[in-house]
Amino acid sequence: MDIENLLVIGSGAMGSQIGLVGALAGYDTTIRDVSTTALDKARDALSEQLERNIEKNRTTREDADAAWQRLRFSADLEAVAPEADLVIEAATENLDTKRMIFADLGRLTRSEAILATNSSSIGASQVAAATGRPEKVCNMHFFNPALVMKCVEVVRHAATSQDTIDTVLEVARVMGKSPVLINREIPGFVANRLMGAIRDEALRLRADGIASFEDIDTAAKSALGHPMGPFELMDLVGLDVSYQIRQSTFEETGDPADLPHPDLAAMYERGDYGRKTGKGWYDYETGA
Repeated sequence: MDIENLLVIGSGAMGSQIGLVGALAGYDTTIRDVSTTALDKARDALSEQLERNIEKNRTTREDADAAWQRLRFSADLEAVAPEADLVIEAATENLDTKRMIFADLGRLTRSEAILATNSSSIGASQVAAATGRPEKVCNMHFFNPALVMKCVEVVRHAATSQDTIDTVLEVARVMGKSPVLINREIPGFVANRLMGAIRDEALRLRADGIASFEDIDTAAKSALGHPMGPFELMDLVGLDVSYQIRQSTFEETGDPADLPHPDLAAMYERGDYGRKTGKGWYDYETGA
């Protein structure tokens, strides 16, 4: 189907950047959040991001202004949902919350609208039934930061139609992304499973006293060519997100090996989430 209007649910770091990606790609895009304060914060952050992109010659003033004109912010789901051709949900990683959102979307959007979740750990099959049209539901998983990262994982479940998959893949390409089709749901999908294997080994190496986390990061960058080490990456993504992904995987599999590493769990309990809180593996408040 032809996609003209995007609706992004959630105005956090991921949701707001996905919205801007859509607007820059030429789609009329609405970012929706229950909190007007969060929407104001997102509006300011995206405006600053566009100015930085112009300064760094990543986009022109003309293209940035045109994208901004295509971007709207709203707290009124009932007003904006009926206009959407494609909805991308980027709310908190909580299954009950997502099911409520998708039930509302199934009720408020047009029957032909595609409903996608950006979740990195919850398969669309777990929310599809709430919509009343599971064939129109899939995962469309962006990576952080969504404005920069090229990969988008498109994950089908047993009931997802081919038309839905083809449409979402094409939208990702129009956005300038490199979509990866995942043919059946698996915890962590593809990229996070690869990343998780590296992260888990890095945590073990540190816990066993083999090397410091700084030196493990250095090895990943200087020997393997990674743009950042696994501990730097955890701080960037958010240790809370890493923890929640592992916890969600364990709840799905029941395998104790999938539980968050004890050191990761301890940092989560302390509220040291990485860059977003000023402290994770590295201390960002002092610049260390």
